[in-house]
Amino acid sequence: MLVNQGPAQLTAVDGPLDGLDGRHQHSFTSFAVVCITARDHTLPLRLNPNSSQENGRTVTTTTRITLAQRPTGLPDDSTWAVEKVELPGPAEGQVLVKVDHISLDPAMRGWLNDVRSYLPPVQIGDVMRATVTGTVVESRHRDFAVGDAVSGTLGATEYALSDGDDLQKIDTSVAAPATWLGALGMPGLTAYHGLHEVGEMTAGDTVVISAAAGAVGSVAGQLAKAKGCTVIGIAGGPDKCAWLTEIGFDAVIDYKSENVLKRLRQTAPDGIDIYFDNVGGDILDAALANLRRGARVVICGAISTYNDETLAPGPRRYMSLLVFRARMQGFLVFDYPDKDAAAIADMSALIGSGALVARETVVEGGVEDFGRTLLDLFEGRNTGKLVLKIA
Repeated sequence: MLVNQGPAQLTAVDGPLDGLDGRHQHSFTSFAVVCITARDHTLPLRLNPNSSQENGRTVTTTTRITLAQRPTGLPDDSTWAVEKVELPGPAEGQVLVKVDHISLDPAMRGWLNDVRSYLPPVQIGDVMRATVTGTVVESRHRDFAVGDAVSGTLGATEYALSDGDDLQKIDTSVAAPATWLGALGMPGLTAYHGLHEVGEMTAGDTVVISAAAGAVGSVAGQLAKAKGCTVIGIAGGPDKCAWLTEIGFDAVIDYKSENVLKRLRQTAPDGIDIYFDNVGGDILDAALANLRRGARVVICGAISTYNDETLAPGPRRYMSLLVFRARMQGFLVFDYPDKDAAAIADMSALIGSGALVARETVVEGGVEDFGRTLLDLFEGRNTGKLVLKIA
């Protein structure tokens, strides 16, 4: 891993984001949604112990992670550079945010590839794209005050300047920051929109979810259960499978020790109405072999293939789509912005009632631990949402 010293450089991000050791902690959060009222001010304010004065201007030293080279296979230390730079104080209409939590997401691996996709790839030398939570420590923006808790796509960094367009206020008195990156953040919205908009979920459906103990899958399963569906989860290892049973899944398949195709036929003898796919590969093929007429296959991700050095073979059982008059459709969480508020309100009510359990695996460390923590995600060390808490 490289360590660089250099001048401040602001990089525009095009588009929004989308066996544990002693570093891991689990938190379970239940809360009700509340309203947050914006406070207006125009004077520059500061609450920043990491700042100094230079020629009459505030200067903040920050550590950040940039892309040093594109990985082949799993990212490693050579993928990243750790930079220490100085940021100027916010200009008129800007805020300075101190980051406290960084989200680790499977999509990050795709953002490192120099290929055409739904977002431009992270460029060599750019700060790694990441959704974070943090606190406003300096403000010259009328809608944000010093002390406001916020979330946004600010990148893997200790401090970041923002014009406010990529920030949303959050209330940490009713939800831990990690939960705003999980069940009420992009993963929760992904689960909600995937089931409702693409899967067209109705009560009585048989719903199968892969990577069911992950950030998206665990929320999707609980949403389907709350809707009155029969829910079957696929996960790896006895601990994850036991947790899924605990939170209400009707059946759980351990892909590490069981034959997935055989177990799907046992647990869904009449076929699958909705398959929510987070992994691709052989598990997708097993689900395709057990569809019911009119089934909906929701393509959310394919984490089993993200680090492959060669292109994985396509689905071998795709003719099941013809036989069962089924459809397979991909989607992005960004496709339904007008439905986000209602989705968050709905999920907040479920969390408040106990019907939806938000679970996070929180790793404490510094920004320089970003790369190591991202590997935890691809090695399956997390249950629920994986978050790096900046100590």
